[in-house]
Amino acid sequence: MVWTLILIFVISFVYITLNTLRFMLTMKGYRNLAPILSVVEITVYVVGLAMVLNRLDNVLNIIAYALGYGVGVRVGIIIEDKLALGYIMATVILPDTDSELPKTLRSSGFGVTQSEAQGLEGSRLVLDILTPRNQERRLYAIVNDAEPKAFIITYEPKYISGGFWVKRVRRRFRQ
Repeated sequence: MVWTLILIFVISFVYITLNTLRFMLTMKGYRNLAPILSVVEITVYVVGLAMVLNRLDNVLNIIAYALGYGVGVRVGIIIEDKLALGYIMATVILPDTDSELPKTLRSSGFGVTQSEAQGLEGSRLVLDILTPRNQERRLYAIVNDAEPKAFIITYEPKYISGGFWVKRVRRRFRQ
C-alpha cells in the first residue's frame, strides 16, 4: 500500500513537471522539442491516472496524486528558472545622461541602444538591452552596481527582427 502511494505520487510529480516544462518550451518557441516531451508526458499521465481511477476507494491515492501534482508544478517552475530559456528586453532609465553605464554594459557583452528622453524631473538616459534570460541577474548586478538609482523594466519580447542578436535568435526558433 505504501509503495502504491509513493508510485502514484512519483508518477503525478513526473507528469506535471514534464507538463510545466513542455508548456514553457511551447511558449518559448521550441517547436520540435515540445511535442517530443509531450509524448513522454501523456504516457506518464495515462499510467498515473489509471492507477488512481482503479483505486478510487482509497482517498490516500487521490491525496498522493494531488501532492505529486503540486510538488511537480513547483519543481517544473524551478527547473525552467534554472534553464532560463528565451530572451528578455530590459529598459533602464537613468537620471544621469552622461552615465558610463552603456560603455560598461557593452564591454560586458550586452547589446545596448541608448536614447535621451524627458521625464518629470528633466532629461533621462534610456537604455534598451536585449539579452538571454540566463544573463538577466548579471545584467541587474552590473546596472545596480553602476547606477543604484536606475529604474529597470523587463519583459519577454514576442518577436525579434534585425539588430545585434538577430542571427542567434533566428537559429533558436528554427529548432
